[in-house]
Amino acid sequence: MRPLVRTAVAAISFSLIGLLPAIPAPAASAPASARYDVQAGNPLLPFARAAGERVVLADKVAAAKYGTPAPIDDPVREKAVLDRVAGISLEWGIDPEASVRIFRDQIEANKLVQREWYRRWDVGQVRPPEERPDLAELRTLIDQLNAVLLAEIRRTVDDRSRPSCVTKQTRAYATVVGEQRLDGLHSMALARALPSLCAMLR
Repeated sequence: MRPLVRTAVAAISFSLIGLLPAIPAPAASAPASARYDVQAGNPLLPFARAAGERVVLADKVAAAKYGTPAPIDDPVREKAVLDRVAGISLEWGIDPEASVRIFRDQIEANKLVQREWYRRWDVGQVRPPEERPDLAELRTLIDQLNAVLLAEIRRTVDDRSRPSCVTKQTRAYATVVGEQRLDGLHSMALARALPSLCAMLR
């Protein structure tokens, strides 16, 4: 999946609820990219990158749902997702309320993108997609990103509680916007995905 960048100041719901229990715990040693980010002084960058990729996938989710009975807002499904996030967080020994807040931001960021595409298609600003992506395949990709996000929440517990978190979050947002070349819509969505990441901003 091509990474997309734009960072926020302050995304992503578990779409395949059945896969949630299989979310892996973070490995003993972080991936090379994550280690580089930590050594570079910004441990929040891996989270922001995954959140950026998540809001970009919302384009295809919107295309898959448009013109079908599948709703953008699904309170029952969202509650089930957040309940699972809380349960996994308890198993991992991290604050479930914090994880739920962070993931609620991911859900809202995703819906922000979907609603904007619906608006553009409805008013004829752009032509509706001629091909409908496979929603099941998209949800598999989203679940993979969700696993990364939750693992990063666990890995950055201490960093997210420090006063320096806000500065690092802002820098991570800007880095991702640049790396992933996010446009205005996706930059705004990424900003919506990050506000609960730092404890002092909640």
